Amino acid sequence: MKIAVASDHAGHAFKTRLVAELEAAGHEVRDFGTDSAESCDYPDFAEPAARCVAAGECERAILACHNGIGMSMLANRIPGVVAALVYSERTAEMTRQHHGSNVLCLGAGEFAAEDLLKWVRVWLDAEFEGGRHARRIGKVRALD
Repeated sequence: MKIAVASDHAGHAFKTRLVAELEAAGHEVRDFGTDSAESCDYPDFAEPAARCVAAGECERAILACHNGIGMSMLANRIPGVVAALVYSERTAEMTRQHHGSNVLCLGAGEFAAEDLLKWVRVWLDAEFEGGRHARRIGKVRALD
């Protein structure tokens, strides 16, 4: 799978580990930065990663900042993106199964890296169930 990744300074260390994990699992990764722990603005990195998914250049994106909230807010402003901020293995699974999310937002400063990586694996493996969920997501996407 082709996956875009991005972070701000607070998510940089986790993103570095995430890229290695994704590549080891055979995924093609497109890294939109940041490339250091120096203070920066998350929109500068999250926006191009989310637009990459919206344009169909990447199948999914994973965005990390301190708490994931800013990344999620930004990504959901891009038409064609369904971004979800998750906080457990269950929410990571449900956002794929019920919401068909194509962007995962993570709080790298709020949770242990091992937990975040577990949630990423669950999210990547889960499939959208369609059916009644497709109808509901269709109503959300109509707002784009």
